[in-house]
Formats: sequence, C-alpha cells, structure tokens
Amino acid sequence: MSRIKFPLPVLKPVSNYLKTEEKKLKQRKKELEKEDPFTNHDRVNDNAAIDAEAAEESGHDRVSALKLEVDRMLVRIRKTLTRIKLGKFGLCEKCGKMIDTDRLAIDPTATECIVCANKKKD
Repeated sequence: MSRIKFPLPVLKPVSNYLKTEEKKLKQRKKELEKEDPFTNHDRVNDNAAIDAEAAEESGHDRVSALKLEVDRMLVRIRKTLTRIKLGKFGLCEKCGKMIDTDRLAIDPTATECIVCANKKKD
C-alpha cells in the first residue's frame, strides 16, 4: 500500500494553526502559574484560618490540573508538528492507514484512525 501524503497547501494552514495554538497554550500556562496560590511567598508567613488554607490548597489543585492538561495539549501539538515535518501527518500510528479528514478537521492532533481509537475502548 502506497502512502498518500497531504499536499503542502493543505499542511501549511494546519501547521500555522497548531503553532498559533501552541503560543496560546504557552501564554495560558504562564497565566496559570501566576494564579497558583502556592506561588505567593507571603502565604508561608501568614497564619491563615483553616478555611483560607483549604481555599489555597483547592486553588493550587485546580491550577495544577489545568497546567497538566495544557502540558498534555502542548505535547500533542508538538508531536503533530513533528509528524507534519516527517511526512506522517494523517497516518494512523497503529495501522498506518489514512485518518479520516473529518476526524483531522475536528482534531488535527489525532494520531489514530477511528477503528484503532475504538479498539482502545473495548
């Protein structure tokens, strides 16, 4: 089976979109770091009430979870940009077949065809 590659006029907008999203995510990560209550050095010196401490911990947990999700999305984007450079964009990592273009339109970072992705769920 010969590989079908996407033409450059198709890949260029996808690549530009992913680079823009990468910049947005990096900015969001910086914003989240500022929102983290644990980055406030004065918090160590205060004798906050139990409810204030609980609010700080809850805020830290929320920010940590959001940062983790941003990191995961950044990895997916970087992986997809690498796949574009290698000429493997749109090919399923598992079976090597083309990923449906509708699937890629919804999520350009998809690395598996729908058949292989559904096998994981079983």
